[in-house]
Amino acid sequence: MSRIDNTLKELKTQGRKALIPFVTAGFPYADITPDLMHGMVEGGADIIELGVPFSDPSADGPVIQKAGDRALALGIGLAQVIAMVRRFRERNSTTPVVLMGYANPIERYDQKHGAGAFVRDAAESGVDGVLVVDYPPEECEAFAAALRERDMDLIFLLAPTSTEERMAQVARVASGYVYYVSLKGVTGAGSLDVGQVEAMIPRIRQHVHIPVGVGFGIRDAETARAIGQAADAVVIGSKIIQLIENEPFEKVIPVATHFLRGIRKALDT
Repeated sequence: MSRIDNTLKELKTQGRKALIPFVTAGFPYADITPDLMHGMVEGGADIIELGVPFSDPSADGPVIQKAGDRALALGIGLAQVIAMVRRFRERNSTTPVVLMGYANPIERYDQKHGAGAFVRDAAESGVDGVLVVDYPPEECEAFAAALRERDMDLIFLLAPTSTEERMAQVARVASGYVYYVSLKGVTGAGSLDVGQVEAMIPRIRQHVHIPVGVGFGIRDAETARAIGQAADAVVIGSKIIQLIENEPFEKVIPVATHFLRGIRKALDT
């Protein structure tokens, strides 16, 4: 059983919802990420999604694209991200970490380091799950099985446009949780329709029998609390990136921690 499974099951027994913040690895400073992750945990994060910088991020809006470009300019790639998780694990052995990104860096990593190197190195560093935006479920059953052998989960996106067939395909392969994209568009785009999310989640649960997280468009405590009424987890990314992007090094972690404490308090009420 993965750390993600254990965390979500424990939260369910407590009647609480998971808070899953996202931050781009290596942003806004190349060496801040492990300490920022600890700050997020202090602020109430249950699971951390760590974005792997990539030059052509098709699902990311301008805010996260800009963060990724800045991290790439600082020399952050998948190898550095895996090393960041290893550093985080020196002080935290319990909080699950999910790498979120695209197929190209993973496949390039295996080309450079040997077949299966990504799964091996991610597991050894303490990664708990992987969300690959452009891996369709029907084409990555072997990858999912390799992750499961190392107690890691393969997490998939579902969207307002997802068909019943697509939900069933995801259900056959996904583990940990599924990530419901609450908006038609990229990260940070548009305003969230809570009623639409509330209507969609029961449809997803007809096919998917693991926890459902919701992200894209959650920007404040009020919206997080509303989404938490229907979902098992709330994912927040673009807002955190916006809050920290122009902060000096010493203020990044306090700003992120303070923001997450407000979200945590709202979810717990």
